[in-house]
Amino acid sequence: MLTHLLLCYNLRYMPKIIETNPKVQGGQPVIRNTRIPVSRILALVGMDYKLRDIKSELPQLRNMTREDLGHILEYYKTQVAA
Repeated sequence: MLTHLLLCYNLRYMPKIIETNPKVQGGQPVIRNTRIPVSRILALVGMDYKLRDIKSELPQLRNMTREDLGHILEYYKTQVAA
């Protein structure tokens, strides 16, 4: 029951840049309209990549903004806290 409530909470407050779909990457959170897992972005940030480096590494994210990256990091923090 608690797991279901947490899942509903997380989906309700998921930033628009992130989506989940059981048919895409096994349902793990991905960047909207791509197959790029959020975990990949987090790994790049963990390797000290800057936004311009991420865009260079993943050209399909050329329109990603600092705000989008901030939303991804905030979402991750809520997942770790849950």
